[in-house]
Amino acid sequence: MEVKETPDALNLEYDGKTVYFCNKRCMEKYIEENKISAFCESCAGIPLYKQRVILVSFITLIIIIISYIIPELNPLYNKIIEYLSLIWWAVLLGLLIGGVIDYFIPREYISKTLAKREKKTLFTAVIFGFLMSACSHGILAIAIQLYKKGASIPAVIAFLMAAPWANLAYTILLFSLFGMKAIYIIISAIIIALITGFAYQILDISGKIEKNPHTLKVKGDFSIRQDIRNRIREYKFSIDSISKAVKGVLDGSWALTTMIVWWILIGVLIASFIGTYIPHDIFMRYAGPSLLGLFITLIAATIIEVCSEGSSPIAFEIFKQTGAFGNSFVFLMAGVATDYTEIGILWSNIGKRTALYLPLIAGPQIILLGYLFNILL
Repeated sequence: MEVKETPDALNLEYDGKTVYFCNKRCMEKYIEENKISAFCESCAGIPLYKQRVILVSFITLIIIIISYIIPELNPLYNKIIEYLSLIWWAVLLGLLIGGVIDYFIPREYISKTLAKREKKTLFTAVIFGFLMSACSHGILAIAIQLYKKGASIPAVIAFLMAAPWANLAYTILLFSLFGMKAIYIIISAIIIALITGFAYQILDISGKIEKNPHTLKVKGDFSIRQDIRNRIREYKFSIDSISKAVKGVLDGSWALTTMIVWWILIGVLIASFIGTYIPHDIFMRYAGPSLLGLFITLIAATIIEVCSEGSSPIAFEIFKQTGAFGNSFVFLMAGVATDYTEIGILWSNIGKRTALYLPLIAGPQIILLGYLFNILL
């Protein structure tokens, strides 16, 4: 049994081993799924006020209050509020969808459709991503929930790479900014997602990345459609069942909140400081249509990417100022592949090898396509 300890962990003494969990919800599900009838009474977790999500939220609130009170810091306050206003709905939507998946979608469904080492699995993951309507940080919550439900790591990565830039809602926004050139962004996002997913499948087969301990072995004759029919037939609507479902969804959403929201807040704070105190014209001056400009854009995207909807106007501004469509593409795509928020969440929830391979695999593809776009468009 693999044991992973996190600063926010609950611990469970079971079968002579200590098993660590990110939150009480995860521990309760482990106990239920492994049919553990009794466990140590000393199971204890870090108090709520010491959890990362609470500490980072408190620090963020203090910075907001101070920057609001002190006139010289008002620009920082405005930038933080601007970023939060861009992403709050997407993060909330992602957490709620993650909670719905946690409560209503059995692990067998995810394991059957998104856990096989087949090319079809990656195409399915990309299609799921295309149907989602949340920005990159909202998608993170859903991707981690799919992982917890048993999806293979290659499928999670393909989903994560495709969803923010190729989803239906964002497609409309891109066309409104870039016109028909948006087609190149959408198609390229899907291609990069598939290639990156295939690369992760090779790494998975060769044992170069972590294994998903949540994946279940599903019988070959298991039918999702028939199981859904059976569940609908047996389900009884009542006030008790509805309240139980609401509580289950909220518990699942809170479990995700403790895992990813503190990363998102750190990203917002860093991006706000950069956006406030680094002159905008410096970035524009060095983000020209050259290899140097592409790499500078890549570094900038790594630092200041906050949300797909928030990044798109900046990318369009780069295109207007420099005429470098490839740089705009790199700015958009590199955020998902190299941004510290995504890497940090993958590192802490899946594993360091999975996190580190993402920029190594996706980064060169993004730079190559950006360079070709600068030459051809």
